[in-house]
Order: sequence, then structure tokens, then C-alpha cells
Amino acid sequence: MINIPNILTSMNMLCGSISIFFCLVGKVDWAIYAIILGIVFDFLDGFVARLLKQTNPIGKQLDSLADMVTFGLAPGVLMMVMIVVLTFPSQINSTIEPDAAAHIRFELNNWYSAICYNVPTDFDASIKYLPFCALIIPFFSMFRLAKFNIDEKQRFGFIGIPTPLNTFFFLFFPLYFLENYANWNNQEKWISTYLFDIYFISGLCFFMSILLISNFRLMALKFQTFKISENKLKFGFILVSIIIIILFKVWAIPLIVFLYLSLSIIYNFINKKNEV
Repeated sequence: MINIPNILTSMNMLCGSISIFFCLVGKVDWAIYAIILGIVFDFLDGFVARLLKQTNPIGKQLDSLADMVTFGLAPGVLMMVMIVVLTFPSQINSTIEPDAAAHIRFELNNWYSAICYNVPTDFDASIKYLPFCALIIPFFSMFRLAKFNIDEKQRFGFIGIPTPLNTFFFLFFPLYFLENYANWNNQEKWISTYLFDIYFISGLCFFMSILLISNFRLMALKFQTFKISENKLKFGFILVSIIIIILFKVWAIPLIVFLYLSLSIIYNFINKKNEV
């Protein structure tokens, strides 16, 4: 039971737990770093298990349990915090509170006071409970991971969005917010008013969570062989993703996810055509 792959899996789980802690105390940047480190451990545990030939049913179960924390609960809490912070965009003023972490803690404390102690704050009844909508992410992640464990059809591909990809997508919102906090009041209207609107983000949490358990087939990035002729789309995706990251930085996150979903549609079409 205790071997190198399983230890790496446990490190993934610890990263998710640490991320949740940092979220709840307002250190969203550290929470993001912990999730990214968890993604690294999630990749390494499977890679090392195959390299050392130590794959086993226990490792598969442990991997899903760790993923539930790092790619289920952690992104749910992260987006819950972001909804709290973005509820009153007019209060985001870097000249008054130059430190983003201090502003996040201030908004969280107001929310905690309204939720737990009924202290009169700006969080009235209509929006006080809205941040809990983000917990739809771990709710559907649980079903996604359970389905993945018993579905033999997903050995070489994914049916429904995998939880790490879903988490990667939602990292865009806190990363963009932190990067542009000092200039938030000067953001383009469609960004500050629409894209970062709390109701839009809440709806997006629900939409992406539904995709977790959908029957949408996705291209797996696992390579059975490294022949270019057999992996044109995969190599192309990796190359284009690197270029997108260099050119667009934080905006690369939603662009890469959109590209991946688009290529998956093409991949499925090609496979069906070959089967016929």
C-alpha cells in the first residue's frame, strides 16, 4: 500500500487541503500555487506507477480520493471565495487597500459575519448565500470520479470533462483578478461587468459541473506511441498551447480549454469516420 506512486498521490491530496486553508484565510495566490503543485503530483503518480510497474486497484482509488480534494473541493472553495470578493466590485479599490489579500480577507470577514452571526453587512439575503453555488463543483466532481473508476470505456479517453481540466479552467478567474487588482476599476466593461459578474460565474460553475458527468467524449492526452502520424492532433494541441501561453499569458487558460474541447470534437469525428 505504501509505495512511491501512492506517496505522490497523498502529496496531491495534501496540496488540495493546503489550498482550501489558504482560500479561507484570503491567500488566494498561495491557494492557486498549491493546486498547481497538486496537478504536478497528479501527473507524476500515474507516470511513476507505470514506470515502476506498481499500478494496482488501491492506487486507483487513492488517486480519485486525492482528486476529490484537489480538483473537487479546492476549486469549489476557491470559486466560492471569488464570488464573495466580486459581489461588490465598486469596493475593489487598490488605493484604499493596496494588498489584494487584505481586501479578500476584509470581504470574507464581512461575509462570515453575515452568514454566521447575522451581523448587518452589505451581504443581504438575496446574495448572502450565492457563494455556496460554487460548491456544485465538488458535488458533481464526486460523481465524475466515481464514474471514472468503474468505467472501462475511459481507459484510453475521457467521457465528460476530467476534474483537473475543470479546475484548470476555473484558475483563470482568481489569476486574472490578482494580476489586475491594482487596475480593476479601469477594466473593460465586458470584463468587470459581465465576465466577472457573480451570477455569470455561478452559472458557469453549474454549466462546467454538468460537463463533468456528460457523455461528451474528449481526446486523451496519454500517448500509446509517440509516432507523429498517429498523434497529429495531440502534438498539435501541445504546440499551439505553448504558443498561446507565450502570447496571451493568463488568457491562455480559457483559450486552451476551448481549443481542447474543439479538438476533441474533431478527434471524435475522425475516429468515427475511421470506424465506418
